[in-house]
This record gives sequence, C-alpha cells and structure tokens, in this order.
Amino acid sequence: MTSSDATAHGTAGGPPGGPAHRSRVRLTHRQIVSVLSGLMLGMFLAALDQMVVSSALRTIADDLRGLTAQAWVTTAYLVTGTIATPLYGKLSDIHGRRPVYLAAIVLFAAGSLLCGFAGSIHQLAAFRAVQGLGGGGLMSLAMTIIADITSPRERGRYQGYITAVFAGSSVIGPLVGGVFAERATLLGIDGWRWIFLVNVPLAALAVVVILRVLHIPHQPVRHRLDYGGAAALAIGAVPLLIIAEQGRSWGWSSGRALLLYAVGVAGLAAFVLVERRMGDAALLPIRLFRIRAFRLGALLHFVVGIGMFGAMLLLPLHLQLVRGMTPMAAGLATLPTVVANVTVTLVVGRLMSRTGKFKVHLVAGIGSLTAAMAVFATLRVDSPLWYVGVGMVFMGAGLGAAMQTITTLAQSDVPQRDMGAATASVNFFRSNGGTVGTAAFLSILFSLAGPRIGELLTAAREDPSFRRLAEEPANAGPLADVVRPGGGLDLEDSAFLRTIDARVAQPFLEGYVSAMQTVFLTGTAVALLALVIAVWRVPDTTLSAD
Repeated sequence: MTSSDATAHGTAGGPPGGPAHRSRVRLTHRQIVSVLSGLMLGMFLAALDQMVVSSALRTIADDLRGLTAQAWVTTAYLVTGTIATPLYGKLSDIHGRRPVYLAAIVLFAAGSLLCGFAGSIHQLAAFRAVQGLGGGGLMSLAMTIIADITSPRERGRYQGYITAVFAGSSVIGPLVGGVFAERATLLGIDGWRWIFLVNVPLAALAVVVILRVLHIPHQPVRHRLDYGGAAALAIGAVPLLIIAEQGRSWGWSSGRALLLYAVGVAGLAAFVLVERRMGDAALLPIRLFRIRAFRLGALLHFVVGIGMFGAMLLLPLHLQLVRGMTPMAAGLATLPTVVANVTVTLVVGRLMSRTGKFKVHLVAGIGSLTAAMAVFATLRVDSPLWYVGVGMVFMGAGLGAAMQTITTLAQSDVPQRDMGAATASVNFFRSNGGTVGTAAFLSILFSLAGPRIGELLTAAREDPSFRRLAEEPANAGPLADVVRPGGGLDLEDSAFLRTIDARVAQPFLEGYVSAMQTVFLTGTAVALLALVIAVWRVPDTTLSAD
C-alpha cells in the first residue's frame, strides 16, 4: 500500500471540524488491518518484553543480589519511556510516523542487547533506561497511528486488535520468561540474559514487516522540538522517583531526601514555565489542557496507571515469593486476567462502535479494577488459588473496559492536527502513573516487610520447637545469611525460602503478605479516587462516527 491508496482531506490548522481542519486519513477496513499488522508486531515486541521481565524479575534480582532494588529495573524503563513519549509525538508529526517508529524499534533493540550483558542490578537498570527510550515510542506511536486512520467510534473496534497483542504477550511472555529464567545457562550465557537478547532478532523481523506494510500519507506539521521542556521534566521527575525508591533507607525527612524534594519541585516548576513559553511547540502543549475531555483522560490515565502497574508488578511477586511458584507457573496462573481482558476489550470495543457511548464502560471498568484491588488486599499465605483468580478476573475485565475508554475520552475532542501530541501526552501521564505506582508500591512493600518479618521471627523464636527447627544445619546456614547479628534482615535474595523448612519460612511469608496487604489497600484507595472522578466528572457524550 502506498500513499496513493488513501486520501487525506483538508489542511493543517483551524478548529476541529472546520474547513481548515486537517482530517484523518481515509482507509478501507482491509488497509487498516494491513497497517495494524505492522503496528501489532512493534507493540508485541515491547509488550512481550514487559511480561517476560515481570515474570522473571525475581530470578534476575536474586541472581544479581538486588531483590529490594528491583524497582529500579522497572522504573528506569518507565522514566525514560515517559520522558521520550511526548518527543515521539512531535518527531512523528514532523518526520512522519514510519521513520520515527522504526527508530524506536532500533533503539529498543540496542537497549535490549546492553541489558543482556549487565553485570549488576543497577547496571541492568541503566540499560533498561536505554531500552525505555525506544519502548516509549513503540506504544504511543501505535495508538497515534490508530487515531490517524479511524474515527472515535471506530477506534474501540480496532483497539481490540491491540488488546490481542497484549493478551498474546501475557500468555507467551511468562512461558518464555520461565523457560529462560529456570535454565542456569544457555549456549554458555546465563539463562535469564536471553530474555533480553531474544529481542534483537524479533526487532529485526519487526523492521522488515513495518517497512513492508506501514505506508500512510504524511502531512508535515511544523514543530520546534522542546528539548528544554524534556530536560526540565527529567530534572523534576527523576529526583522524586529516587526518593520514592530510596526514601525507606534514607529516611523521608533526611537531608538527602529534602534536597531531592527541592530539586524535583524546582524542575517541575521550570517545566511549567518552559511549556508556557514554547506555546504550540511545547512538549505537553498547554492549549490541550483547555479541552475538558483531554484533561479528564490525562488525569484518569495517571491515576489508573498507578494502580495498574503496581498490581501487575506485585501479583507475580506474590505468586512466586509467597506461593513458591516458578516464573512459568506464575505466568500461567495469571491466565484469568488475560482471558477477561481480551473478552471485555472486544465486547466493549464493539459496543462503543455500535452505540457511540463509552462512559458506562469506563465507570464499570474502573469499578472492576477497584474490586480487584480489594480482593488482593485480603490475600493470605494460605488463600486458595481460585480466590486469587477472582481478583485476576476483576483486574483483567477492569483494564479491558477502562484503558481503551480512557484513551478514547482523551482523544475525542482533540483536533486531528494535534493527535500525535495529544496521544503522546496521555501516554505520558499513564507512564508517569505507572512509574509512581511501581516505585511507591515497592517502596512501601520493602519498607514494611523487614520490620514485620522481624516481629514475626521474634515471636516465633519463643516457641521451643521453632528454635530447634531453626538450629538444624539445613535451616541455620541460610538463616545466618539473612538475619544480621544486630537483628536486621538482608532481603536482597529470597532464594533461601525454597530451601529451608516450610515452618521456618512461615514468618517470612506472613511478613511479606502483611506488607502486600497494605500495598493493595493503598491501590484500592487510588482506584476509588479514579472511580469518583469517572462517575462525577466524565460527561456522558456520544462519540462521533466521522
């Protein structure tokens, strides 16, 4: 398909719907599906990597002795992806969607190659930051292109294809992660390193496919790149995320923490000033925030992103750490989430396409996500797997209904000439929410887990039978590596839980579960906030079919 296969109407500029408004590209259903095949492969690359890393992260962190620092591996990716996302929107408006999308794939592959040879948890986090620079473009540009070639009402129908990508990666990712993470070596290289190295040939395949199928007309838009805004945003965001990760060990009111608070606030203030000065060229154009639907969509993406990313990270950790599952088994155990997500997304997409209504699905989706968090907050060490599955079904259904409707809400009133910047901006807020959720939830978890495990161990040692078990050679050795002479705990490596007696491991498991309950309660409160916003602030409008 070439540029002549489709026609574009109107010119850039002017109000939405006016004669000078740049309208979307008109493609047939067959042409849209052809374009989607290229987008889906690019998104599959990023989505598969996230699922594989999530399922194998505990194994990676144990091998690199960085269990409590594992948040950096996820947040580093999210931080750079978050900052790069708005830039991709601008760059694609200037240079076209395809060349910028291809550049994102190449950058993602380069970061993956570096990750495959990381020597420490912090080095891995640094290389994941490089990977995130590419990953941010793979996600946001795909959604931008869909918005380019479909009407608001049609969008839900085609977003079902994108959900199928995430569903497929959710099934395949844990299997791939499990196969690699459970192998000591493969071709002389640590098994888990192949989780990243396998991305290189997949990226090469994605480049070939996209060069073949992704041909849509490009109407250049004149933009200056807002490098100052990107720099100010990084100065504002990174210190605050460092505090979220390190606050538990530094002390939330320590001198270092206060310094980073000040730097972060100053960076965010500078970002707002730069954006006002840049006008239409701003990284996050201020004029978009005058559109009520966009404001609400951005806010909901941020709030729901906190809960979504936090739950997606903690649930595999619960299954592996508390229930003793392998990465592969834990991935397969999350299938209820995948099935519910795919089913609900496809149904909601068709309903939106037929009726043009989306608020009812948005509210139901966020309500379902809130119920999932409440179920997870009541999990115990001995909770049956079917009970965990109930929470997974609520979470999958909630995300399936909520995420596509929030994106549709944010895009619904945005002029077509601003679609690249607007879609990148809402993805920016979702990524920011995910970064905050990941860093804050893991920080809460490990801040609480150590003291609670210590209290439970102290209480257990009052039982003579527990003391005798703990003093047996098979248990005493691993415990000596974890329990410090002063009574503190070294929780950097959790592998010992698989080797000691189950009764000796019980205080550790109960301590972790107690901390996770607090984290999921926090997630429930965040989801409730999103539900209140959706019910009382989102208008019940009908989407345009044009």
